[in-house]
Amino acid sequence: QVQLVESGGGLVQPGGSLRLSCAASGSITSIFNMGWYRQAPGMQRELVASITSGAYTNYADSVKGRFTISRDNAKNTAYLQMDSLKAEDTGIYYCKVVAVEKDYWGQGTQVTVSS
Repeated sequence: QVQLVESGGGLVQPGGSLRLSCAASGSITSIFNMGWYRQAPGMQRELVASITSGAYTNYADSVKGRFTISRDNAKNTAYLQMDSLKAEDTGIYYCKVVAVEKDYWGQGTQVTVSS
């Protein structure tokens, strides 16, 4: 069994910051990529940021310069530092892990940006 435990979501005012964490545990072998996706109400799930085992990163244009993804390979944990948050960043944020055997998804954590 593999579990992805996400944390760090919540309510924040525009311009504020949040840090999301995603910890993978269980019978997981080699992890290739770790990433964060988000889904706003009525919208499709979209990639926010991803990072490879070699620390190469990829970001959605809408978050470049504001969000930073990082990972701790020893802990199988990925982080998403979100700064200068905007109302349009609101949504459920899901962690995705691409491993040798399959892809895994977290349960999602709500991020709400509102005054």
